[in-house]
Amino acid sequence: MVGGIFFMKNGHMLVGVWKRSLMAQVGDKKIEGALLEPHVSRFDITGRAIKGLILVAPEGIDDDDQLKDWIQRAVKFVGKVPGK
Repeated sequence: MVGGIFFMKNGHMLVGVWKRSLMAQVGDKKIEGALLEPHVSRFDITGRAIKGLILVAPEGIDDDDQLKDWIQRAVKFVGKVPGK
């Protein structure tokens, strides 16, 4: 769908890789806060951002703790959404 590898949970996009960056589903309510963090942008590769999805540049996931944090945020959000 987005030209990368994506992992799903209960039928919803969770996290994935696009080029060298991490894609993470954080939801509409958390996206503005996430965008304030370094190396984070909206996932917008076509001129139209996907709601609730962010892109974290490689510098924002340099170590395992940073990567784990983003994955946990995505799991927390997607875990609250009813399965498809």
